[in-house]
Amino acid sequence: MAASPDRPGLLPLLSGRPEEVAPLLLGAVLRHGGVALRLTEVEAYAGEDDPGSHAYRGPTPRTEVMFGPAGRLYTYFSYGMHVCANVVVGEEGTAAAVLLRAGEVLEGRDIARQRRPRSSERDLARGPARLCQALDITLEHGGADLGTGPVTIEPGPVPPRWESGPRVGLRRAAERPWRFWLPGEPSVSTYRPAATRPRP
Repeated sequence: MAASPDRPGLLPLLSGRPEEVAPLLLGAVLRHGGVALRLTEVEAYAGEDDPGSHAYRGPTPRTEVMFGPAGRLYTYFSYGMHVCANVVVGEEGTAAAVLLRAGEVLEGRDIARQRRPRSSERDLARGPARLCQALDITLEHGGADLGTGPVTIEPGPVPPRWESGPRVGLRRAAERPWRFWLPGEPSVSTYRPAATRPRP
């Protein structure tokens, strides 16, 4: 458990290493589609030195946005059905991103409920796919400038503490303690290691 550093603003701080930038995003406010939420859980991914990253094997049409500049949104399909969103971080030309794993809805709760009608209060934005559903973030928002919109991120109250641990659902490099969360927050995901697949 560690104390969170102070931050006068987010966007100037995004050029650091992903595991250093990720905890700075905790407590930040993400806005889109009439909904605002406070980020409670994030997960860092490096590029070509991180086997858990989409950019591990270099740039592709899908991952090109991960190579910068920082402050853009990287979106992708998970399991071919759910959209997940990341904040691009790091120096331009080096792939790095922070997955937005969970948040607490602050504004537009009724709108978020319309988008997730069978969800409990805790689950409105608990998990990366649910977060995107609550905010109506789609693949079309990939590459969006988080400073100018339509999806924006801004500083929130600096949380007094955060915790870190292994990343969720990875089969490679899962042991890196690059998942960061606010302790005691109901919206934080339950940790689940990747399932082991039997050999053919």
